[in-house]
Amino acid sequence: MIARRYQKNHIAFHLFLWVMIALLWLYLRYQDYATLTQAAQVTAVKVIDLVLVIYLTNLVLVPKFLYKKKYLLFGLSFIVLIAFFSWIKMLGVATITSASLQTIDVKAAIYNNFVTQFFLVLASIGMRSAVDYIQLQNRMAAIAKEKAEAELAFLKAQINPHFLFNSINSVYFLIDKKNTAARDALHRFSDMLRYQLYECNDHSIPIEKEIGYLKDYVALQQLRVNDTTSIEFNCDKEVKDFSIEPLLLIPFVENSFKHLSHFSNGHPNQIRINLARQNGSLLFSVYNTTEQKETKEAGGIGLANVQKRLELLYPGKHHLEVKGKEGWYGVELKLSVYQ
Repeated sequence: MIARRYQKNHIAFHLFLWVMIALLWLYLRYQDYATLTQAAQVTAVKVIDLVLVIYLTNLVLVPKFLYKKKYLLFGLSFIVLIAFFSWIKMLGVATITSASLQTIDVKAAIYNNFVTQFFLVLASIGMRSAVDYIQLQNRMAAIAKEKAEAELAFLKAQINPHFLFNSINSVYFLIDKKNTAARDALHRFSDMLRYQLYECNDHSIPIEKEIGYLKDYVALQQLRVNDTTSIEFNCDKEVKDFSIEPLLLIPFVENSFKHLSHFSNGHPNQIRINLARQNGSLLFSVYNTTEQKETKEAGGIGLANVQKRLELLYPGKHHLEVKGKEGWYGVELKLSVYQ
């Protein structure tokens, strides 16, 4: 229904446009003919001839030859079409004005018919190409947007269950602890679940909420790791008053807990999380101790997902560096926020 209505409006617009062109041409040239009726007839012949050439060129020759890069066929067809309709126009005008073709100035006839028609139709091709290009760009942008949204939804769907299982596992370790600790952990867990289900549906969220989410996650994980694990969470006071995509930072933190070293006999483990803001950019880094053999394998699905999200959401506006050396694994993210 909408497409049919659009088509009717499109045809009506074109009819209106050509009627206005014909009236304008008649107003400017009627004095060149013996009577107003003769001027109107000549105008009708010239406008109809031009309409046929323009629409045949743009609806047949352009999509069939020009857009398929058959330039030679297009050029030959275009010239033949212009010549043919120029000749038809000359015959029609001569019949109306009772002029003899033998008395026509050949150079003037070629200029007034072929050359003029050639450039008018050429201009119409340029306009058609410009309109088609704009429509193509709009379609490509719409497709890219739909694809990005679909991929982001899929990536989030992968991240959320993975984190949910980790959180449940953390709560498991509280079963034999005091009820106050369990209640506090469950409270944090409920806040985090609420954040995922209700607040992460927007395209962006305040950085303060993302930081609160990270802190809740770290607090839950602290209940699981042993006493030899040192966790530092440093956030500069300047990190505020801007928004980022939700759940963008959590995979890095989650990854650091997942790949802590497993040295025995109380060997110290460390996790260092830092957030700062500098020159319009968020500087985020996470480092953790890890066994040497795991350094090159410490990425996992979470890191791969967040790398893809960064490419989709912050093209040219981020720099992610993954480091692994001498028992340490870390990531450093620089994200342009501009606010």
